[in-house]
Amino acid sequence: MDNRGQHISQQFDAELEKIRNQVLSMGGLVEEQIRNAIRSLTDNDAPLAEEVIKNDVKVNNAEVTIDEECSHIIARRQPAASDLRLVVAVIKTITDLERIGDQAERIARMAIRLSEMERPKNQYSELKTIGNHVASMFHDTLDAFARMDPEAAVEVAKEDLKVDTEYDGIMRQTLTFMMEDPRSITRMLDVMWTARAIERIGDHSKNICEYIIYLVKGKDVRHTSLEKMEKEALR
Repeated sequence: MDNRGQHISQQFDAELEKIRNQVLSMGGLVEEQIRNAIRSLTDNDAPLAEEVIKNDVKVNNAEVTIDEECSHIIARRQPAASDLRLVVAVIKTITDLERIGDQAERIARMAIRLSEMERPKNQYSELKTIGNHVASMFHDTLDAFARMDPEAAVEVAKEDLKVDTEYDGIMRQTLTFMMEDPRSITRMLDVMWTARAIERIGDHSKNICEYIIYLVKGKDVRHTSLEKMEKEALR
């Protein structure tokens, strides 16, 4: 390769590294939004919830910025093979990150609503448990993306099954409360919507894990079983 070709190649590598770092930066912002949303709920902290709602625009702006960067790379560089997979995986990942941000905002809005109602004796411990589980799952997703580690991505995806089980338990519990005490229906419905938003963060984290496997292994594992996902990641 002549010097000019080598220079162009180095420039391209730098651009790809830049968008990877931008995704991780956006992910860090989203992780903070998740943790603050959960804390605003469990600590009855309405001002913190307001801050989460206000900061959602930063998540949206990050998605637009990275998306534009990817469009420019495709137009200028016409990437192929693994380089193209990286750009495609980034575009898909930031879509899920933005949706996770939306769910964090939704949790914060529910936290404000619930702060105006009588609080249960357990201080929403069930929501704290599933919320912390999902926040940890998201953190591990970002770590797997940073290391481009498909095996770690599979392990994170497995956690989504546990989150689903916790979510089902909360649904059964809230329905029981509503039947036993009709006065609790409004509050329990808000609890159900909050749990649903938390569970969706787990789903979107699992999606990102699938993109990691696609990026590293070149295999599309969406809509497949965990067994198939694991098989492709280890191949």
